[in-house]
Amino acid sequence: MTMDEARNIIALMELYYPDTWRNLSDEAYAAYVRQWREFFADDDPRLVEAAVKACIISTTERYAPNVGQIKERMRRLTTPDEMSEAEAWGLVKNALRNGYYGYKEEYAKLPQVVQRCVGSATQLREWAVMDTGEVDSVIASNFMRSYRAIAKSEAEWAKLPSGFREEMRRLTGQVFGRLELDAGTGR
Repeated sequence: MTMDEARNIIALMELYYPDTWRNLSDEAYAAYVRQWREFFADDDPRLVEAAVKACIISTTERYAPNVGQIKERMRRLTTPDEMSEAEAWGLVKNALRNGYYGYKEEYAKLPQVVQRCVGSATQLREWAVMDTGEVDSVIASNFMRSYRAIAKSEAEWAKLPSGFREEMRRLTGQVFGRLELDAGTGR
């Protein structure tokens, strides 16, 4: 997104949320535009504008939506058929039918987010040999809770601009690298 595109979207919001900018200095407004451009750097400006318009149409707030609200609206606009936790569990249940002998193949067929919740092909096999009542209650409940958490985490990660994601990967890599080094030296 360019600075001009960011200014145009903010100008649209100014029409519908004038209280947001009422007492904002020129410097603060310019900083707001720069930050807006940075937060939406990787996003298609048409999608950002569509998300802003969706917020304008669907809310009665006096103040402009924040970046997180716009990012969430963009996600919902681009993934309207997002899988529910019950649908994800349904895929696992189907995989369990052939999970004893064909557990590797069944695991490979699952979407990546579902694979993360299951953990491994071996886990799928272990569930396949368990009592059906326990699988349908305890395992299902734990899986769905895990699915909600992982889906939420992935959605939040996807909202971040790529520069932020790369910086986080770099920083967490440094932290994990130091932990491994410390563990290896016994310190």
